[in-house]
Amino acid sequence: MKQLVLIALASLMLQAAEVPRNSCSRPPAGSAVPEPEDLRSSNGVLKADLTIHNSIEADGSVRYCYMDGNGNLSPNLRLKPGDLLILHLNNDLIDLDPKAHAHMHAGKSPAAKNNNDPCVSGAMTATSTNLHFHGLTIPPVCHQDDVLKTSVSPHDAPFEYRFRIPSDEPPGLYWYHPHIHGFSKVQVLGGASGALIVEGIERANKEVAGLPERVLVVRDQDLVNPNAPPSKSEPVVPKMLLDRDGDAANNGTGFGKPAKDLSINFVPVPYPDYPPAAIEMKPGERQLWRGLNASAITYLNLEVLFDRKAQPLGLVALDGVPLSENRSLGDLVSWQTHLGVPPGARVEFIVKGPPLGVAGLLVTRTVDTGPGGENDPNRALATIAASENAPEPRSLLAASPQPLAPSSAAWLGDVAPLRTRKLYFSEKLTDPNNPNSATEFYITVDGKTPALFDPQSGVPDIVVKQGTVEDWIIENRSNELHAFHIHQLHFLLVDYLGKPVNEPFLRDTVNVPYYKDQMMVYPSVRLRMDFRDPNTAGTFVYHCHLLEHEDGGMMGLIRVEPADGAKAP
Repeated sequence: MKQLVLIALASLMLQAAEVPRNSCSRPPAGSAVPEPEDLRSSNGVLKADLTIHNSIEADGSVRYCYMDGNGNLSPNLRLKPGDLLILHLNNDLIDLDPKAHAHMHAGKSPAAKNNNDPCVSGAMTATSTNLHFHGLTIPPVCHQDDVLKTSVSPHDAPFEYRFRIPSDEPPGLYWYHPHIHGFSKVQVLGGASGALIVEGIERANKEVAGLPERVLVVRDQDLVNPNAPPSKSEPVVPKMLLDRDGDAANNGTGFGKPAKDLSINFVPVPYPDYPPAAIEMKPGERQLWRGLNASAITYLNLEVLFDRKAQPLGLVALDGVPLSENRSLGDLVSWQTHLGVPPGARVEFIVKGPPLGVAGLLVTRTVDTGPGGENDPNRALATIAASENAPEPRSLLAASPQPLAPSSAAWLGDVAPLRTRKLYFSEKLTDPNNPNSATEFYITVDGKTPALFDPQSGVPDIVVKQGTVEDWIIENRSNELHAFHIHQLHFLLVDYLGKPVNEPFLRDTVNVPYYKDQMMVYPSVRLRMDFRDPNTAGTFVYHCHLLEHEDGGMMGLIRVEPADGAKAP
């Protein structure tokens, strides 16, 4: 009997050895869009385990993914304001390129040498990782939202993230992803990302009460068919050019080879034919769609078409913040026919299902990224089919919610800024005499000399006081589009291209238009930056959210000093 048990155990071990080390699986093209698994808080606490894996597939593509303790891929983390998140991150990364080296600024600072504490390691290598909780107003400290020193290595014990969602955090869509300087792009491009939802948007805007909701995460990845000619259904376009990163350069036509393929909830929509994923809805049914652009470099411009005609989309939240956060506007729904979503940004909108027999399609329209940018052409993402038997989404918003109490803080647009600063994006070839040499990317405080971000420096580019409000003018002195993002806070767009705008809602990511040679001034945006929340105290970063630009040096450091008499986090 004992011998039989040993044989059975040996057989099981052999089977286990044959199972891949991880399973960053992807549905086949054309599949129904799956819903990510929901991990919900219970009694005010959400405890979860996440493991990050990576692998090289048979076709040579590189994949990264998060899996929870039950094997679910990139689950939605759902919490209420005031809830506690306890998340254990396990690093299962392997070095997929033995020739890869640490980032040029990587390694450990003198204070961190010979210290294996992930809180001070600062290691930035191909196999190190951490987590950034994009959009949340939580302190930039270890075990919460520090990305400057926190670095988890494969040999480390599971690393605990533990923080409480602020009781006044706006309800909406946020997300989590790795933020290791020099390696953010490869990990996010490979698929390492997931949604985090702060529940209660129906309490902020009764227009969405009772609606079914879908979480749609659009990711980009390297082209599956990089050598394929464009589809025969496309018009003839100028000869395809490559940028210095080897991606298809913007050709200004809206067609041609894209820089990257896209997927929707991991269902790939590959070039050149873009076979769409599939979404089923009941005829005419209203749903709340929560859309996240988790791409590393790709801009989105979302439209829903019925028989090729653009349909109204009712925007209710942007970058996690309901439009009704400005209480003077009531239950605001902004009806649009298309929604621009830069990398890292989120849009939450009401959509209506097509009538029976009418073809529906979710698409992304071309985005002009400038002569120095990548090609983001027109392409389909998913068909939308009407069916009386369509299954309801798993999540349903409360039909009779208790309204949120109005914020006690003054609306950001009504607060006078303490000062105005100017920053600018710029780029430079490493060898000015070689147009094919690598590009250095900068974001610089006006008056200072452009310099690549140095994570070991610790010297802030900007110092502000918690409790204040400032205006920042962000200029773009390059010929490609950039997306400005700052950690720990949201801002208000005040001016665009030098002209006042009346946007009564907040963002954490915004496009800065590119410079054209005939322009007399550099294009810019003016942002009202909100440092009033005590959770913004600390040291954190701002950067371009095109991750190859961030990894290439386009990032700056800000220190928010505690208000007089307050303690640092």
